[in-house]
Amino acid sequence: MAEVKREIFGHMPLEDGGGEVEKFVLQSDSVRVEILSLGCIIAALETRDRAKQFADIVLGFDTLEGYTRKHPFFGAVVGRVANRIAKGKFTMDGKEYQLFLNNGPNSLHGGARGFDKVLWSPQILPNGVCFYRLSPDGEEGYPGELKVWVTYTLTGSELAINYRAQTSKKTPISLTNHAYFNLAGQGSPDIYDHEISIEADSYLPVDDTKIPTGEVVAVQGTGFDLRQPVQLGKHLKQFHLDGFDHNFCLPLGRARRLVARARHPPSGRTMEVHTTQPGLQFYTGNNLDGSLKGKGAAIYPKHSAFCLETQNWPDAVNKVSHSGPVASGSVWRAVRNAQGGEMPSGTAPGRLWGHGPPWCHHTHWCLLPFCSLTSPALCSCLGRNTTTPPGSALALPEERGQFLLQEGVSISSRFPQKPCRSQMLLRSCSKTRLEAFFFLSAFFTL
Repeated sequence: MAEVKREIFGHMPLEDGGGEVEKFVLQSDSVRVEILSLGCIIAALETRDRAKQFADIVLGFDTLEGYTRKHPFFGAVVGRVANRIAKGKFTMDGKEYQLFLNNGPNSLHGGARGFDKVLWSPQILPNGVCFYRLSPDGEEGYPGELKVWVTYTLTGSELAINYRAQTSKKTPISLTNHAYFNLAGQGSPDIYDHEISIEADSYLPVDDTKIPTGEVVAVQGTGFDLRQPVQLGKHLKQFHLDGFDHNFCLPLGRARRLVARARHPPSGRTMEVHTTQPGLQFYTGNNLDGSLKGKGAAIYPKHSAFCLETQNWPDAVNKVSHSGPVASGSVWRAVRNAQGGEMPSGTAPGRLWGHGPPWCHHTHWCLLPFCSLTSPALCSCLGRNTTTPPGSALALPEERGQFLLQEGVSISSRFPQKPCRSQMLLRSCSKTRLEAFFFLSAFFTL
């Protein structure tokens, strides 16, 4: 059982709405995590190297002031929709919605005041903390009143992040945590000595505003072919790349497969990602410029951290080519079981149309410095109601008896309509009549 401590971290400026920001410290024998009530931010994540020395492997700040200033979403939960929506526009049920533009001509990570910039209401759990927020109808231009719960629990070396949302209207939703990793720990100037591999046969080219062009391009023979491990610094130089900020297209219809690995040979730490999500955004901190002073006055220059964000394809709500021939109310056949199965033919990740139960997503991180490379450690029980295709997840009005999860699968369960509490919910999911089971795993090892 993890120990949970509650501390005052600071007070928000009045111009930002005021309010007390709390810090919750979750600690087990092998992992220590600090989480803020502002943006559900993971402010620190400490784990051991091969010499059993602890180091903080995520970027962030020592004080609240750093997080109230402009920063690139360090450790925060972003939403309502992670990644970019072109021109901040989408049409739903014949009505066009205009979102706030906060990334050039586009809307990024929920808008100017997304979930990362607001205070959440916390509730301490035996081995974690649950955060709640009510996003009003029309916030940042999104339709529907949205209730959101984000729960962090720590059990041994496993940090679980559970997301749940309920909405009064059909609305796009895609929540993720935007942690920046450097497996060498604080003060490391770059990630060039990290080894990276991504099991993807294709990727999405983007325009000069980072919106996918609509093409799906094979990685074969390009600098985007990361199917075999590459040392990042050498690879960027060899292919004259400025870095990565792209969605890698993952194979559909395979349950719980390894899709990415990051390894830091000097420390022995390794991070693996397992998922059945259709996309993985690999970002190498291209926009970090050294202007931010982080923990212990550390400087975060360009390429000093990376993100591996499992996701639906960016701007899927506007890309018909990414959604397949599926319209509102049509039936979507889901994966059959945890060991694999079939996805509908002629489809690709994209929009979700149709009505269903609340949106729910569970992510488990495990920091295991002394486990085997095949051990699953960061698990995600994902799914979606069978009336909807995989893609940019929508939160839909509540229906009893099911949860709408992130990845295209219906689970016929009857959990009470209340916030996700702990990893026991994931275990309960695995014991229900589960038509498919989705995993996302990451762990650290020698």
